[in-house]
Amino acid sequence: MKHYKKLSAVILILIICAFLVPFRFIKSDAASESMGECVVEVSSSRFLSERNADMRLPMASTTKILTALVILSESNLDETVTVPKEAEGTEGSSVYLKAGEEISVRDLLYGLMLRSGNDCAVTLALHHSGSIKNFAHAMNQTALLLGAENSRFVNPHGLPDENHYTTARDLALITAAAVKNETFREIVSTKYYEPHSWKNKNKMLWNFEGAIGVKTGFTVRAGRCLVSAAERNGMTLVSVVLNSPQMFERSEELLQNAFETYQMRTLCSTSDLYDGCCVRYDFSYPLKQGEEDKIRIQNEIISPDSEIAGIMKIYLENRLLFSQNLFMMK
Repeated sequence: MKHYKKLSAVILILIICAFLVPFRFIKSDAASESMGECVVEVSSSRFLSERNADMRLPMASTTKILTALVILSESNLDETVTVPKEAEGTEGSSVYLKAGEEISVRDLLYGLMLRSGNDCAVTLALHHSGSIKNFAHAMNQTALLLGAENSRFVNPHGLPDENHYTTARDLALITAAAVKNETFREIVSTKYYEPHSWKNKNKMLWNFEGAIGVKTGFTVRAGRCLVSAAERNGMTLVSVVLNSPQMFERSEELLQNAFETYQMRTLCSTSDLYDGCCVRYDFSYPLKQGEEDKIRIQNEIISPDSEIAGIMKIYLENRLLFSQNLFMMK
């Protein structure tokens, strides 16, 4: 009888598990959806996938991508900074800076991007602009110049504020500009920063082939946010997921799908002749299968006896992708 009861209990457990497993996967699939997301190819700014990409959302510490970009554009990395009183004890993630401590701009940037130090963000902002308000103005000006027209920044770290928001598309454009900066790429792709024994929080560097890194973010209001960059076969992609419960898994999925679907194609080259003329810039563009047949190159010779003989225009169907001057061969 005892054996019978044990057997019955085992069978009951197996039946319960059989019902629970499918529901677990259904829940996982639903959780993989981000509130807003997109993937962009860096050199062309072509968006390869998007979902709610223009929805205004809080972005938590992914804010620090723009903070770093502003600092890198205008600051000396080897300059020594004295940590201000306002930075010590900044709420949220921190590298535990002390007021009066001296530290380089370079170290602050590593603390900002690897450890998400809010105290680093405040120190950098005050060093750059003298106040958080002035630095936020510099952030907004930079964002607008990069085409991020649906964003507003009021602080350098991403702590909650109803007037602090972005979109997946805007954040992708900002990050695409940032990863073109060699120092930025070097910082965000660093797994360990030895001078301070800081380990990068971004798991993508360990888990995804070709990962460059970039920035994680989380607040209760913003949810889990992740901006990732990766490079394979000459193509550099940036993915953005905002309020994504499974941010690492979703980012890997988006990037992998984009790498499998698109390939960089050279559409014009300085080594080739076009109606007896040459160009001064190569142009490559990410295309998916079947799109090469829709590429149209139009060369217009205007002044064959002049140095600038005409103009080249490259279209994908009826959409102009790129244009440049045609030069006579000397």
